[in-house]
Amino acid sequence: MVNKRVDLTPVQIEHLKSLVTGLVSTNETVLDQHGRDESAIPPVRPSAVVMPQNTEEVAKVLAYCNTEKIPVVAFGAGSSLEGHVLPLFGGISLDLTAMNKIIEVRADDLIVRVQPGVHRIALNEKLASAGLFFSVDPGADATLGGMASTGAAGTTTVRYGSMRDNVLAMTAVMADGTIFNTGRETRKLSAGYDLTRLLVGSEGTLAVITELTLRIFGIPEKMAAAIVRFDSLADGVNAATAIVRSGISIARCEFLDAKCIKNVNAHDGLTLTEMPTLFFEFHGSPAGVAEDAQSVKEIVEDFGGSEFEWTSDEGARRKLWQARHNAYWAGIAANPGKRAVSTDAAVPLSKLADAVSVADQILAKHPYPYSILGHVADANFHCFVITDPAKPEELEDVRHITHEITMKMIEMGGTCTGEHGIGSGKIQALIEETGAPAVNIMRSIKLTLDPNNILNPGKVFN
Repeated sequence: MVNKRVDLTPVQIEHLKSLVTGLVSTNETVLDQHGRDESAIPPVRPSAVVMPQNTEEVAKVLAYCNTEKIPVVAFGAGSSLEGHVLPLFGGISLDLTAMNKIIEVRADDLIVRVQPGVHRIALNEKLASAGLFFSVDPGADATLGGMASTGAAGTTTVRYGSMRDNVLAMTAVMADGTIFNTGRETRKLSAGYDLTRLLVGSEGTLAVITELTLRIFGIPEKMAAAIVRFDSLADGVNAATAIVRSGISIARCEFLDAKCIKNVNAHDGLTLTEMPTLFFEFHGSPAGVAEDAQSVKEIVEDFGGSEFEWTSDEGARRKLWQARHNAYWAGIAANPGKRAVSTDAAVPLSKLADAVSVADQILAKHPYPYSILGHVADANFHCFVITDPAKPEELEDVRHITHEITMKMIEMGGTCTGEHGIGSGKIQALIEETGAPAVNIMRSIKLTLDPNNILNPGKVFN
């Protein structure tokens, strides 16, 4: 069983080359690229990077690695935030980006079949020509396989759901090389255990996903964006909560604190007022969108919202949301040479305002630059904390601070992560949240599907 670092021998590397038509690389630059993600967790190099071209090659690689007890960490865009793709025990990084075919678009059924290396933006560019789009939008241009593995969500979850709601079926490969299928191409399914959702969010610890069948949607007739400012974080969050409770069909509802606004202004050349701000998006008919925008305007005024602006201009809408998606990069750009710990949590909707205030109070006690933003319509928010990679003790300190926030969210009936996942950064928090008996059940499933612990060891639980 894998529980210590494994470095491949020249014989093992040569054998891996015989199993795939793609590249097997030990180039130092390539190893470095596959030894880090977007988290502040220190990099860890794999021994080799293997790039299969199809499901059958993935199966051959896994069967061999299982026999040799070589750790395997699946890799996509490397945009994860909790160390998911770090090869903590060496072995191979299984780069699936060459498996990037959009296999089939079935507009009449509103489904698409893709390989795991397809990027989200490329998929939507393809779908747009048919008047369709894939809804899950985490901001980063992640691969669909990575998004499924981490259970990604994002700005549109309040209207269209997360990956757990939009993956209908998949092909995957077990640790021993067995290829299997889950789910069906139907909107409803009640046959057997839900293996699809077991794998979605399993962070590559149970199997390697090699094909996905996804729900897609028709592009709305009309889209409009709106922004409104508040004097305080709490006022904005309370306004967002009231809007959700009112039943208005918003497509996105995001909150950015004043520091986020300052950063995106500098990064994207905007001139937004530097105050706590809500961003909205509305989808529907022209009349419905206008009505929803007016209803939101009336509600936010009750919470002290000011400078309400809305637009249906497509260019302005895209620019606004691109700035929101760039908030992470804007924060990095505002602190040259630094890294960021981006942690997320979700709480019951009624607790959201208190939860954000608690997080703000905890962060304000420490010297590290920070900002708070999030998908407040589904009570999921993010804390973005800057740390100096040249000072490892800072990262350790920030980890203690974010853990304190996480524990407070769990105490409030929330979860340690609404969308980032556990990775290697929130293992203890998962135990606190679910309890040891539930984690032991997860371990039992892991042991059954991957008895040699070769699939992404060191993630989700120890």
